[in-house]
Amino acid sequence: MNSHEVDYTIIGHDIQMVEIELDPGESVVAEAGAMAYMEQDIRFETKMGDGSDPDQGLLGKMFSAGKRMVTGESVFMTHFTNEGSGKSRVAFTAPIPGSVIPVDLAGEGGEIICQRDAFLVAARGTAIDIAFSRRLGSGFFGGEGFILQSLKGDGKAFIHAGGSVIRKELHNETLRIDTGCLVAFTPGIDYDIQLAGGLKSMLFGGEGLLLATLSGTGSVWIQSMPFPRLMDKIIALIPKPEPRRND
Repeated sequence: MNSHEVDYTIIGHDIQMVEIELDPGESVVAEAGAMAYMEQDIRFETKMGDGSDPDQGLLGKMFSAGKRMVTGESVFMTHFTNEGSGKSRVAFTAPIPGSVIPVDLAGEGGEIICQRDAFLVAARGTAIDIAFSRRLGSGFFGGEGFILQSLKGDGKAFIHAGGSVIRKELHNETLRIDTGCLVAFTPGIDYDIQLAGGLKSMLFGGEGLLLATLSGTGSVWIQSMPFPRLMDKIIALIPKPEPRRND
């Protein structure tokens, strides 16, 4: 199924949203709860599955939903369709402060791999699936980070990241990244998670115990502020209640 062609506008700077313009009959598929606003001709329906395979039966949909449950995501996805006679718009916002990244899947070879909670919305026809890491080290050391999402298609997809985002191009080389800062990469990249270094560096270096290692040729998207890191800073600043004294 070819993806629907959609136009879009990224709104904002530090806390972004994406407004998508749909022609009559066009649809997008989004994570539950991501919609910010929609115009009057937009109708939405919650469905099991992304709708990329119109011939997929009930068992196939249940299998796909089961894989999404493993990632902690909702079993259902929300489909937004323009049922009017003219153009109409619907907007989506990320659940954390940061950036919305538009990705032209056709220009990226038809697929990107992203962190399990990075997907925001995509043109209908995009297949949204789970991509478990092939490496044994990723499974043992990666925790939830080794469960990745695959976005396949030939249309537009939108992912979100915390803070600012940089895109780096690898040409048969290796890049090591803090596991929380990795957002997405193209399939030409080999992904693994390894120990950060020696015992002294891991205990006193302040860089964490694990690093994501990406090798090969392709694109990598990196975020400057992973949400767990932001939460750690906020929690550290919360005054601790003083113990009550017994008179």
